[in-house]
Amino acid sequence: MIENKDSTAKDFDPETAPDLSRDGWPERFAKVAVRRGRPPVARPKVSTTIRLSQDVMDHFRAEGKGWQTRIDEALREWIGSRQSY
Repeated sequence: MIENKDSTAKDFDPETAPDLSRDGWPERFAKVAVRRGRPPVARPKVSTTIRLSQDVMDHFRAEGKGWQTRIDEALREWIGSRQSY
């Protein structure tokens, strides 16, 4: 069985840690806006399902992570080449 590792450093001493429940800290924490997740974007991507040829999938996946982004870039490039007519 794998042994769990400690989540805190060995040199951490709770006795010397500052008391964040006093000296105005709760008020300071309350004023800070909590931001979770990715920041909002003006035009977020849309989740969709698309059927592609196996050789197209193999080509983009062979290049590693980010294959969906590369397909998106290839489609944008194709659109750009078609708009110049």
